[in-house]
Amino acid sequence: MDFTPTEEQAALRDLAAQIFGDLSTHERLTAAGTGTDAELWKALCGAGLPAAVEEIGLLGLVLALEEQGRTTAQVPFAVSCVYGILALTAHGTPMQRERLLPALRDGTAVATGAFPASRGGVRTTAQAELSGAVGASVQAQLSGVVPLVPWLRDATHVLVPDAEHGLWLVRVANADAEPVETTAPWSAGRLTLNGTPGERVGGPGAYEDVLATARTAFAGLQAGVCAGSLAKAVRHTTTREQFGRPLSTNQGVLLRAADAYMDTEAIRVTSYEAAWRRDAGLRYGTHALTAAWWAAEAGTRVVHAGQHLHGGLGADLEHPVHRHFLWGRQLDAHLGCGAELLAELGELIVSEKQTGITGVGV
Repeated sequence: MDFTPTEEQAALRDLAAQIFGDLSTHERLTAAGTGTDAELWKALCGAGLPAAVEEIGLLGLVLALEEQGRTTAQVPFAVSCVYGILALTAHGTPMQRERLLPALRDGTAVATGAFPASRGGVRTTAQAELSGAVGASVQAQLSGVVPLVPWLRDATHVLVPDAEHGLWLVRVANADAEPVETTAPWSAGRLTLNGTPGERVGGPGAYEDVLATARTAFAGLQAGVCAGSLAKAVRHTTTREQFGRPLSTNQGVLLRAADAYMDTEAIRVTSYEAAWRRDAGLRYGTHALTAAWWAAEAGTRVVHAGQHLHGGLGADLEHPVHRHFLWGRQLDAHLGCGAELLAELGELIVSEKQTGITGVGV
């Protein structure tokens, strides 16, 4: 394994760090409230970051998402890249890619995914294959409810998983989307499908691949959230004095910060490994689950530590570190319960050993 970024990946990471650092300030985040920063999203797309994901792969996206997490920038970068650009690049037909990718690349269209934390999906009915030109898509009428879809209020398209038939792409304008308030300000919504038309994306294995890709990407986002929280805690404890000396000289503070650092590195390296394996064409389903577990379990510990190390300031809802706390808890909920992730991981490991599956794929 070699997690050293390529020249292109490093350049994208640095560009993302510059844009997020310049525009995702505490003042702008406060002004945005629970909405998306439209100017920041325009700047990201104008710089070509979403479009570059096709070339730099999942590891490059994880590196960029770390930079977003450091500043908790309120843009649908992760979801549009995972459920839109990467999903269509890997599983879309040539006609779907030609029709949908240009708008996703320049940000005039935004995709998200109605993927619940646990495996499964919504129910589909009245499935019918279109006749005519070669490559025509399979259509279906979709019914079901997903209580929480991240960045749904910003999306033009939503990728809907169905455990029986795979993935379906739905136009949000054809569905019922209601705003939902979440722990973090993600412009989320409740998606209701009632005979809503959708077109199939990919075949067997597409659902598992997109789910694993999403878990890896959101784990990378959590690594950045944790790194940002810890950096703020370090600055606070090295500049704030108690009894004439910095708080950071206290052994309890040092140990708490050290534990948070190790947890952050565990999230980072497991997300890097899962992303690297996907880009290399290796099986990565178990690695994505491992990254998701670390992001959910360790991520919660880190953002709690970051808040606690600020003392009373950490309880201030207006303090910048509190936003990292909210994002960390929201990502924990989005990735799923740690016990469920471990159970799924165990089942997948047993299944691979029993079937002797090796090589490429999820």
